[in-house]
Amino acid sequence: MSNQEHSLNIAFIGLGVMGFPMAGFLANAGHKVTVYNRTESKSDLWLAEYKGDKALTPEDAAKGKDVVFACVGNDNDLREVTIGDEGAFKSMKTGSIFVDHTTTSAAVAQELSEIAKSKNIGYADAPVSGGQAGAQSGSLTVMVGADPDTYQKIETLIRCYAKMQKRLGPVGSGQMAKMVNQICIAGVVQGLSEALHFAKQNGLDAEAVVEVISKGAAQSWQMDNRASTMLDNQFDFGFAVDWMRKDLGIVLDQARVSNAHLPLTALVDQFYSQVQANGGGRFDTSSLITLLEKK
Repeated sequence: MSNQEHSLNIAFIGLGVMGFPMAGFLANAGHKVTVYNRTESKSDLWLAEYKGDKALTPEDAAKGKDVVFACVGNDNDLREVTIGDEGAFKSMKTGSIFVDHTTTSAAVAQELSEIAKSKNIGYADAPVSGGQAGAQSGSLTVMVGADPDTYQKIETLIRCYAKMQKRLGPVGSGQMAKMVNQICIAGVVQGLSEALHFAKQNGLDAEAVVEVISKGAAQSWQMDNRASTMLDNQFDFGFAVDWMRKDLGIVLDQARVSNAHLPLTALVDQFYSQVQANGGGRFDTSSLITLLEKK
């Protein structure tokens, strides 16, 4: 597997807004991809767009594969597709590797890694950042927890859909890094929301202000990509509030375990719960500004 010049037999479990294009990039790179999705019609849609096969269970999808990827919803979903009654671990061959792109707790990554190890299966936790747009353009950032040998074997495969990837330590490190990522996003989006609200309340042309300050120390990805849509009251740009709350729940649980103090993150999580209560669970994360506008 270290030589990626030849085609590998791959399974991809989970064809949501992220997994669907990621599996497609692997197929377009010439690998033999078998897909599995809980809703079978999603697999059929994928096969209408890409070359590959489908399976009706994770176990069947993983049988005989070199590498099995997953991108599902949460810890319980991941357990179900790995160690459930028809889970992938039942059929994965010795020396194969399981790569999980789901955002989960570090604890479940470590738990499943130990089970995989007992079956002589490699394991990598590899959550992603970049949202639906990044998945569709093949420009995701991937944070990987794995032993060095496992990472070396999957590095070229991940590059099919990533613009940045890095091994950050043993299994669990990828999930911890994703938590750091979500902490940063929560604080920046709240700050940007307050800044735009303040500008408008004080009679400034907020777009003109952003044009100026985005060239200085206040610049951020959120400012460059979301300020204008926030001002237009548009919140249909990828990563949903419901998903962010799931991720921040994982962050805050880990903070309690590790005695890390995250007052701003906890506050922003409460704000997102208010967005949900107002019916905005499927809005993207920049919708924090709606709470300020209502006031």
